[in-house]
Amino acid sequence: MLIVHQLAKSFALTSLFDNVTFSLNAGDRVGLVGPNGCGKSTLLRLIAGKEAADSGQVTIAPGLRIGYLPQGFELDPELEVELVVNSAVGDITSLETELIDVAQAMANQPDSHQLQTSYDRLLQRISRADSGHATSVLTALELDDLPPHLRVRQLSGGQKTRLNLALILLDDPQILLLDEPTNHLDIAMLEWLEGWLASFPGAALIVSHDRTFLDRAVTRILHMNPQQKSVKEYAGNYASFADQVQLERKKQWAAYNDQQQEIRRLQQDIARTRAQAERTEWQASSVRRGGEKMKLKGYKDYQRSIAKKVAQKAKARAQKLERYLDAEERVERPRQARKLRLDFAGSPHLGRSVISLQELSIGYDPNDPLLCDLQLDLNADDRIVLAGPNGSGKSTLLKTIGGELAPLDGRVELGPSVRLGTMTQEQTGLDLRLSPLETVQFAFGNETEARTFLSYFLFTGDEPLLLNSRLSYGQRARLALARLIVHGCNVLLLDEPINHLDIPSREQFEQALAHFEGAVLAVVHDRTFIERFASEIWWVENSGIRREIGSYSLAANVE
Repeated sequence: MLIVHQLAKSFALTSLFDNVTFSLNAGDRVGLVGPNGCGKSTLLRLIAGKEAADSGQVTIAPGLRIGYLPQGFELDPELEVELVVNSAVGDITSLETELIDVAQAMANQPDSHQLQTSYDRLLQRISRADSGHATSVLTALELDDLPPHLRVRQLSGGQKTRLNLALILLDDPQILLLDEPTNHLDIAMLEWLEGWLASFPGAALIVSHDRTFLDRAVTRILHMNPQQKSVKEYAGNYASFADQVQLERKKQWAAYNDQQQEIRRLQQDIARTRAQAERTEWQASSVRRGGEKMKLKGYKDYQRSIAKKVAQKAKARAQKLERYLDAEERVERPRQARKLRLDFAGSPHLGRSVISLQELSIGYDPNDPLLCDLQLDLNADDRIVLAGPNGSGKSTLLKTIGGELAPLDGRVELGPSVRLGTMTQEQTGLDLRLSPLETVQFAFGNETEARTFLSYFLFTGDEPLLLNSRLSYGQRARLALARLIVHGCNVLLLDEPINHLDIPSREQFEQALAHFEGAVLAVVHDRTFIERFASEIWWVENSGIRREIGSYSLAANVE
């Protein structure tokens, strides 16, 4: 269906990747993984024809429809949802008129492949528009009950992702290129997408940092290596890939250690041989002291010849070592990928009383609250995940607790020692007019200290000087985390904090939270994160919250 051959892309003088080659066939479910910034989104854009490669080619079978879901939402925020959907589905009358025009053109150009493709495409669109295909897609994605005149800007992050996904599915694609489709999707929608992909007859290439999704949805992994500028293929899901990579690294370390041991052996052998040559030469030059004169000339010449042979042997072994070090088989020291360093140490001590919700009702309309009569407490050592459908009020609850929204009824009580640290899913806490350096510099004595701190969050080189508006989604997420640290927070309100973090950074974030000595209330849909992190889950259901004590079990939620 699709062949990528020796694809290469550079920006300025920096090579992003080189000689990328792989293929997609019907039924393939392929996960594209790698750290942020390695070129995953760029590769999808090249395949989708949104950008041009420096070299190489992408070959797609004629007539195949490609559905491309970009990471950023690109629709006009002022458009009405109904108009967006109708434009994608198409009006049957207009489509039939266009079909007649194409048929007349084909009568004049019967050999035109382009006209034949257009004709077939129009027939398919008319069939889908007449069959209720749009209704079934919108119902499956829970978009069928949206007010028709609702504007795109009024949708939640999850609703926007689902709408963009719906627009792709309405076109009935045969190849899917999905760039982080799991962002902002709730658990129910994640499981629906996994099930839908399992029955999708075409091919799918998916960029995702959701480990559970990759375990359930894909059967092959393409790993982009930023050091080698290459892509390597692995059979199996993400867990299988992670095991294979770990085994490869163990083997590489073993081979590297064996090589270093051999190098040390050769170096010691060379040193001993050279020392032997020098010792023999010295013995030959000092023989005359024994009282004999010319009788020892032959012995000295003999000793010097031995010294010369030994020196030649040392030189030959040095050359052998040099060839060994230059050989293509030489094993490089395994590189350690840059890791996110988070240190929450030094946060102010938190008393037992943290947050208390007293008969709390929240929302935007007093006559129709999102959640009502909440009677809940958050204690100092709690690790709570707030879960539930998109649009059910999870983000609104965090905003109310954080003081951004006033309660519709009831109250929020904060303990006297609480210092809240909040992170919104839109990353609204960042001033886009500032740079990362300017964002944190107030907390440090000089620029060097601030740069050192930012390096813990993988901002190096000129990156601390870029405007925040120019940062990628992942970079903004890392900077938002940095802000939490410098403000010395002891209670974290996190609204989908790991959405734009790559998998290594997610794992680092999990480790950091494990050492955080405060309370955490987080909206998260990453099921692996929930299973490892949560001591309690607050499930949003029927305008209320159901508490579930204990960690979330993936096994218990698999049908």
